[in-house]
Formats: sequence, structure tokens, C-alpha cells
Amino acid sequence: MSRVVHFEIPANDPEKVMKFYQTCFGWQYTRFGQEEYWLANTGEANTPGINGAVMKRKDPRQPVANSIDVPNIETAMEMVKKNGGQIVVPKMAIPTVGYLAYFTDPDGNIFGLWQNDANAK
Repeated sequence: MSRVVHFEIPANDPEKVMKFYQTCFGWQYTRFGQEEYWLANTGEANTPGINGAVMKRKDPRQPVANSIDVPNIETAMEMVKKNGGQIVVPKMAIPTVGYLAYFTDPDGNIFGLWQNDANAK
């Protein structure tokens, strides 16, 4: 079984959006490298929930996306395609962290596929 492990909130003005969530909910942020991408810590590790990120919007239609942790991203991508989904952003490496791809389900909802891999290049 695979779980949702991460969310991404696209924003035209990431700083404004981060301030909103920090003020309303106490979220804390750490910039990820030089990207316009900030990891969001949404609570204590010993409480239910997931962490995510706020990122600079890359496309005007870009929705909030949740990512599902999978043991093998290639296998998961094949399962998506065989069962009526579509890969909309191909597998990409997040160096030293893992691999990410995005898909739509048969109803057009977008999700990420995430595979941890410290050797990703």
C-alpha cells in the first residue's frame, strides 16, 4: 500500500502565500536549494499529517498536487497507464533525494509519484 507523503501549493507570489499559512497555521519554511521552492513544516513529527511545499507557479493551470510514495516509480507509472491514467510530467531526478513524476487519474485529477533514492542524479 502506498501513502500520500507530500503536497505542493503553487503560487504566483510564494512569499505572500507562505506568510498566509504561517500566520494562520504556524507553518515554517526552508528554501530547497536555489529553486523557487520552499519546504513546509506543518507540525510536529509525532502528530498525524504530512509536510509539503510552496513553489513558484510554473503554469497558470497548475493545481495543488499531492504526491504518493511508491517503492518503484517505473512500475507505478506503468500501473497508472495500464489502468486509465496518463503520465503528464515524466520521471525527473531530484538530486540526492529521489525521483518524481506527475500523472492524472481517469477523472483528470493530478497526483505526483515519489520514489526516495539518495543516489538520484
